Amino acid sequence: MNRRISLRQMEYFVGAAKHGSILAASEEVHISSPSISAAIAHIEKELEVQLFIRQHAKGLQLTPVGEILKKKCQRILDETSDLYAWAAEISSEVKGKLKLGCYIGAAPTLYSEVIQHYSQTFEQVEIDLNLDTPRMLMMSLLSNKLDLALTFDLQIDEKQVNFQPLASLPPYALVSANHPLASEKSVTLKTLSKLPMVLLDIPYSYEYFLSLFEQQGLTPDIHTQSHYVEIVKTMVANELGYSIFNTRPRVNTAMDGKELVRIPIQGNLRPMKIGIMTPINAHNTLLVKSFIQHCQRCFADGNIPGMSAL
Repeated sequence: MNRRISLRQMEYFVGAAKHGSILAASEEVHISSPSISAAIAHIEKELEVQLFIRQHAKGLQLTPVGEILKKKCQRILDETSDLYAWAAEISSEVKGKLKLGCYIGAAPTLYSEVIQHYSQTFEQVEIDLNLDTPRMLMMSLLSNKLDLALTFDLQIDEKQVNFQPLASLPPYALVSANHPLASEKSVTLKTLSKLPMVLLDIPYSYEYFLSLFEQQGLTPDIHTQSHYVEIVKTMVANELGYSIFNTRPRVNTAMDGKELVRIPIQGNLRPMKIGIMTPINAHNTLLVKSFIQHCQRCFADGNIPGMSAL
């Protein structure tokens, strides 16, 4: 059975209940008395309840069921009013310049599905994008050069900034298709420590990768290193060694087209977390709040924008 009670009918019922009079309610909402009577009769028929006791001397008296329904309808009307107010505010106020920071190592995977998609959704917003390391992004936040930043939880001080995690990225080994480990389902750090490594030498990521070995009393055999992600991947694809990454691009090839293979690393290793960094006690504007909500939607249900499953 299709039950149809409109917001307008609820409004007429609540008005009549508040005034105890159909005539008074009609004057308040500028609608005819028969229309209000019809709305009340419709609700009573739909719910199969009696809402009023009609007394000539006292007007309309709510029944116990009517009292309960009045509160429920009023709550629905209030929430609907808030919804329209929010929509009006969003459509008219989400505009201006958003000073957004993004960790340089995550920008290639996040840009299209998070940052660019937000720009397309809110066309009146101008994004001033700043790519840097987590530590420098934090410093820019604290000096009011940024409104918020998308970054990893590396070398940030949570006494000075808020970090709201969006996703967890465990480390994995990256090898060439011809590497002896390429067919393995998983690998240990102990096994990796005995093989030549190509290290991604990005500030703070560098320390993170080495700390994984240090926590197990191991030392990796660093064969070569580079500041550039694509150069590291190309070295790995050309069999100069393995590397360790956390981000998982959807393309499993190096720039020269050679295939790369990801292998999960065994053990309870600290993952990198990607999230939103904002200053502590900052008053987030509607613009900032809308970007945070956009990010939360992008990362919902275990999805990580721009990345594939391990």
